[in-house]
Amino acid sequence: MSTTSSTSVRSQQHPLIRQLADCIEGTWHRHLDLSPYPMPSELGYVEGRLEGEKLTIENRCYQTPQFRKLHLELAKVGSMLDILHCVMFPRTEYALPMFGCDLVGGRGQISAAIADLSPLSRDRILSDEYTVALHALPTLDFSSPRELPEWGDIFSEFCIFVRPGSPAEEAMFLERVQAFLEIHCTNAIASQPVSAQQQAENIASQRYYCTKQQQNDKTRRVLEKAFGSDWAENYMTTVLFDLPEISGE
Repeated sequence: MSTTSSTSVRSQQHPLIRQLADCIEGTWHRHLDLSPYPMPSELGYVEGRLEGEKLTIENRCYQTPQFRKLHLELAKVGSMLDILHCVMFPRTEYALPMFGCDLVGGRGQISAAIADLSPLSRDRILSDEYTVALHALPTLDFSSPRELPEWGDIFSEFCIFVRPGSPAEEAMFLERVQAFLEIHCTNAIASQPVSAQQQAENIASQRYYCTKQQQNDKTRRVLEKAFGSDWAENYMTTVLFDLPEISGE
């Protein structure tokens, strides 16, 4: 579980995952005032076995004045599965959406690519600043769009969920995620703290988002097979989708 081992995960993954991971971290470093996020050391880099294959998980976490947690997870299961998972959790003092992105691939192909700026407002609508900027982006046409899961009411109208069918479509997805990140970081830096009432609504909305994401059975099944149900539950609720604290808890 050395640093040298953990950094090798990215180098062994699908090129789009490597490019996207570099894009995400590069954008964070350019725009945001990053500091380390306190995460249990035993969960920063994890190894296990899944169906006879080595499972490796690498987590990188930061925090900023606007975001309580920036989480980038890279995972690999032998030659069977490559995964990128990223979420930017806003501090509840700011009325910001939730950036989320996932790539899933195996045997050289990306089977699922999803990215969104999910609204955390009570009406599930993004602010005018986001809506105007996102509508100004070019319309994309992917050959194989995918259906959102049943619990997908958390996603916005701008959510992309596709199976990229070519290197050109992979490049389109990467470019769109870059645009999402640029819009998000720019708006976050310009945002102002909200009222106590709005903060309470932000907490409730972020908890709703995390609770919905914890219903992702595919992720849970992989973790349970490799590490057991208790470990999977702890990882899902403390690393992947931890809930914001409510004052007095």
